[in-house]
Amino acid sequence: MESTVDKPLHVLSLMEVVRGIRDRRFTAESYTEALLARIASLDGEIRAWTWLEPEAALKSARLCDRRLQSGGTPGSLQGVPVGVKDIYATAGILTQMGSPVFAGHIPKESAKVIERLEARGGFVMGKTVTTECAFLTPGKTRNPWNPLHTPGGSSSGSAAAVAAGFVPAALGTQTNGSVIRPAAYCGVVGYKPTQGLIPIDGALIFSHTLDQPGVFTRSVEDAAWLASALAGENATLPPEIAARSAPSCLAAVKTPVWDQAEEHARHSFSENIQTLQRAGVRVEEVELPGIFNLAHRAIRTIMAVEAALNLEWLYLREPPVLSPTLRDFITEGRETGAVVYMQALKLRLALKEELQRFLEKYDALITPPTTGEAPATLEQTGNPCFCSIWSLCGVPAITIPVGLGPRGLPLGLQIVGMQGKDEQVLSTARWCEGFFSFTPWREMR
Repeated sequence: MESTVDKPLHVLSLMEVVRGIRDRRFTAESYTEALLARIASLDGEIRAWTWLEPEAALKSARLCDRRLQSGGTPGSLQGVPVGVKDIYATAGILTQMGSPVFAGHIPKESAKVIERLEARGGFVMGKTVTTECAFLTPGKTRNPWNPLHTPGGSSSGSAAAVAAGFVPAALGTQTNGSVIRPAAYCGVVGYKPTQGLIPIDGALIFSHTLDQPGVFTRSVEDAAWLASALAGENATLPPEIAARSAPSCLAAVKTPVWDQAEEHARHSFSENIQTLQRAGVRVEEVELPGIFNLAHRAIRTIMAVEAALNLEWLYLREPPVLSPTLRDFITEGRETGAVVYMQALKLRLALKEELQRFLEKYDALITPPTTGEAPATLEQTGNPCFCSIWSLCGVPAITIPVGLGPRGLPLGLQIVGMQGKDEQVLSTARWCEGFFSFTPWREMR
């Protein structure tokens, strides 16, 4: 069956793919073939995949087509290939966590989110590159906009694969800034729902308090659709999010790490505020309560202690199997006293309550997602500091691409909301999205 759409299949949005397969305008197999051709031509430079077998992907696509042709009701992700960060367990498929110690590891069972993806009719296109154990040491992936720049971490391969048109969507995780930061660096939408909305079961545990799933797409509409399909049984996130009429009020927040923002990021944020104000929104530039000055120290403490607990068996291996960066971080966690750790956990609860109170008078808050463009290095993955507070509090956050910086790399705008108010955050983000002109990387090639 040949495609009846009038543009290359790899440029289609997730929603266009869902509708195209459902309406028989093209098959999952022909769509997957188009993506594989795209990957074959470009991934030698971008290096988004750590495991990808074309015949396995095509076999999964054909199976999806047969189910649809047999008269079955299509799932919400019927026939959609999705990139999966290589810390999610995938039954029968290599899951190597970005570390040589897991080389050749093939789980017998899939993570819960993978089971849910497949139950909705989608399938694993391949495993995307992650940093070592989802921490800081980079993998092989390059930023599609400039291969000399980092794509971010730790969900680097997922962000790059979506940006490059290799898949319409991908899964990641965020402990500190590992969805929002690479999405902003690569010029795509990154969405981290309220913690617990999408199950984390079956992913490598780094910090059991902080680890949170997230998704990458090329629009807010797509992010909402995917997140809804993957959400838990008791979640109330609808699959279709309409762009609301103008939000009544947004809080523009610089956060305690404003001094780490580069000049072009500060200028971009100021322009973003003005753009939204011209669109009719009341935007109040406000400071977070002073207690949030303690947030970054708290998230580091929690991450370090829990990494020491969860990865101790790797830390103690002889000869050493972890990078010096991760070993030093685990050493920091092992040397942190129990009282300091418990104080950090207590502070986290206080910050969650304070943020809920702060957001009561706003539809959402806006803030930069990163300190600026993706750094010109492949030796580190960039600074996650503009994501830390929202990860610590477990609230929904989404970044949308809004333009290019002075070196021609993407800049984003982060929209954050109250815990459990994901529909409102997504609706606000979709409204904001309409006021920014951004040409995706796939249209630049």
